[in-house]
Amino acid sequence: MTAEVFIDTNILVYAYDADAGARHKAAKALVSEAWKATLMPWISVQVLQELLAALRKGGVPLRQACKIVSLHTHWRVVETDVALFRSGMEEAERWQLSHWDGLILAAARRAGVKTLLSEDFNVAQNYGGIRVVNPFA
Repeated sequence: MTAEVFIDTNILVYAYDADAGARHKAAKALVSEAWKATLMPWISVQVLQELLAALRKGGVPLRQACKIVSLHTHWRVVETDVALFRSGMEEAERWQLSHWDGLILAAARRAGVKTLLSEDFNVAQNYGGIRVVNPFA
């Protein structure tokens, strides 16, 4: 992974879901590559929260889920604050996204990245300078 990217929650969820088949394999490889990068990828506090919720929903014990999430706090993390919340609402309105996807886009914009890895947005659409890439497509 050479370019600076923001990684959406679904990529991390698939990386830890062995039942996700080809998506698991691709996401696990992507996350493994991210750990080897000179610059860690960007995520947000929202991504950490959603990852914890998804792991718990998938039956991962709390202690193990917390350890997994804690590992990713060593990546570059966009903090959530009122300004980000407002930006997320603006992004959601501008691009007709869900509130949650608007927050992800706002966090990616705050991080200054040009690439957002996700399967939840319109693939290859340019969101005001941020291109979404679906690593599973």
